[in-house]
Amino acid sequence: MIELGIAPIGWTNDDLPEIGGDITFEQCISEMALAGYKGCEVGTKFPKNNLPLLKKHLDLRNLRICNQWFSYEFSSQPFETIKTNFKSHLNFLKYFEAKVVGGAETGNSIHGNIKVPVSSRKQASEEVWGKLVKGLNKLGKYSLEEFGIKLSYHHHVGTMIEKISEVDRLLNETDDRYVSLNYDCGHFYFANEDPLKAIKKYMPRISHIHLKDVRENIKMRVEEENLSFLEGVKLGVFTVPGDGDIENMDKILSYIKNQNYSGWVVVEAEQDSAVANPFEYAKMGYEFINKHMSI
Repeated sequence: MIELGIAPIGWTNDDLPEIGGDITFEQCISEMALAGYKGCEVGTKFPKNNLPLLKKHLDLRNLRICNQWFSYEFSSQPFETIKTNFKSHLNFLKYFEAKVVGGAETGNSIHGNIKVPVSSRKQASEEVWGKLVKGLNKLGKYSLEEFGIKLSYHHHVGTMIEKISEVDRLLNETDDRYVSLNYDCGHFYFANEDPLKAIKKYMPRISHIHLKDVRENIKMRVEEENLSFLEGVKLGVFTVPGDGDIENMDKILSYIKNQNYSGWVVVEAEQDSAVANPFEYAKMGYEFINKHMSI
């Protein structure tokens, strides 16, 4: 069964706290529910230190937490430190009965630094690749066997894994029992890859899906002016499905439905909420997806 969720990053942005600074947690989740969504991911304003209160707010709106980003830092931290943090993360997700844990290797990434051009991304060393593959296999096994939660790795522009060739290597070198893919059509497109080709190639390993569209003129500006990932976000490179320039978005949605995918499909379209009204765009994304998938 396909369930439709949305990420709070359309209202507030963890990497750009100035975006949505005036938007409350309650406004965010109320608008998610009003737009028609049944689930959400986790944002910076969620009261994560008071789980009963968070659950109460979500239950009142018939929303469920379906995933939360985890920053793996195998390139810069000892495995045991990462595992300790990961365990705390899993306990949070288990409380809300979530079935996947997302995230990416961020120890050597540039996506969170607004001063570093996205074009300056460096290839990861063989040592880092080895640590990542070994670490993900261990954490994925631990997560599944101890918590019943699948590790769903997110390829992401500005990190060591953004291209199809890099996703190929990740999936070829990890154990398919313990490591799956968090597919994101917008990040494949931003990385100059074909998102329709990618989903057809990786569907057997996909356990979680992010949908966003891309404004080609802003993407070209990021490339031509050598801007950072976060500068692109602030300019509006991303938008909700159907509002951008990924020409095969309808085919991507139809493919997901026709492959009998079972899991969450999440609108994750970070924009400046002062420019793109979050509720308006949440509804726009919901209506476009429902038109092509009839969820």
